[in-house]
Amino acid sequence: MEIEEVSSFEALPLLSLNHISLLCRSVCDSVRFYEDVLGFALIKRPSSFNFNGAWLYNYGIGIHLIENPSLDEYDATGYEPRPINPKDNHISFQCTDVGLVKRRLQEMGMRYVTAVVEEAGVKVDQVFFHDPDGYMIEICNCDKIPILPLSGSASSCFKPMRMGSSFEKGAMASTKCGFMERVMMESLSLDMMNFSF
Repeated sequence: MEIEEVSSFEALPLLSLNHISLLCRSVCDSVRFYEDVLGFALIKRPSSFNFNGAWLYNYGIGIHLIENPSLDEYDATGYEPRPINPKDNHISFQCTDVGLVKRRLQEMGMRYVTAVVEEAGVKVDQVFFHDPDGYMIEICNCDKIPILPLSGSASSCFKPMRMGSSFEKGAMASTKCGFMERVMMESLSLDMMNFSF
């Protein structure tokens, strides 16, 4: 049996993140949360589905909800709510004003925790909270930290840049990237900047 090194394979021809799929106890409650708190909009989903669910879209990604009423009850009456742990699995959204996010969450009576990440004198503010089913959501201003590929990384087809800065004309022309890789990185940059309250 011959073993090939991973680096000898080309990456899959991916374009972008399309959607995340989440199980929920109540489609109605989850739709209300993703619309009212995070600004997603309901979109049509295939009529051939024979299960209860909903599709939402904004910021260049979709959220597909699938109803499963038998999910564990984290917040059932008489029990402590699930702790908010920033090291838990989570979905993260870029925003323009973390202070405004915190004020809005306070106005809605939502529990949240904050954290600050510091790298080379740059501070990133993070806010973590749960959706109705206990999925962790992070809102941050992570554009302050540059995206720097590690030496020898497969992602050598883009140049280090700060999210939020515009691509310089021809900045990626000297790399080995193809058209789709450039489109993907430009789309990612724009999508990351578009989340605002």
